[in-house]
Amino acid sequence: QAEKIIQTSNQFYSIPQLELAEALVENSDLDKVFFANSGAEANEGAVKLARKYGRLHRNGAQSVITVLNSFHGRTQTMIAATGQPHYQEAWKPLAPGFTNVPYNDFDAMKAATTDETCAIMVEVLQGEGGVNVPTEGYLKGLREWCDEKNILLIFDEIQTGMGRLGTLFGYQSFGVVPDVMTLAKGLGNGVPVAAFICKESCNVLEPGDHGS
Repeated sequence: QAEKIIQTSNQFYSIPQLELAEALVENSDLDKVFFANSGAEANEGAVKLARKYGRLHRNGAQSVITVLNSFHGRTQTMIAATGQPHYQEAWKPLAPGFTNVPYNDFDAMKAATTDETCAIMVEVLQGEGGVNVPTEGYLKGLREWCDEKNILLIFDEIQTGMGRLGTLFGYQSFGVVPDVMTLAKGLGNGVPVAAFICKESCNVLEPGDHGS
């Protein structure tokens, strides 16, 4: 296997990459896969997709709501998405377009939603913040709220995906399907590969919109 191309630029056609994409689609409730190299890149791609969706379907909305004690990566943009002030302090000014609200607080999520909101991004179960389990009905409430407001629900499954909660994807343990899901870490088992996956209904990216 080491003699084959496992993961390379998306400018090249790769049979292992195609087989992995097929496996992810066949075993999830999502339809389209975009590969990257790290979890932070996968989350960046998911946010780019959400912001284009907002431009097209939410009158230009560009803001993403995340939660406190989350972790979405260490790029300049994902530090703003990560709701942990000690990660953010050294890198201010933070990238605009993110609002951090308390985890497990559905009322706070609703209050933070405005006409500028294009997506809500959460981990189905927090890891970096201390293995925090969502209260019953929290994720389901987010799903219903996103449907009502026509905004995207993004699940960051970089730490919970690939069997870590007992199901292949963590969302399957809670019975709540996201519009977009991000994967890394366990996806490659040491190989630097990540992905963001979306439903066809919110697949607004076109060739050339994003690269690897």
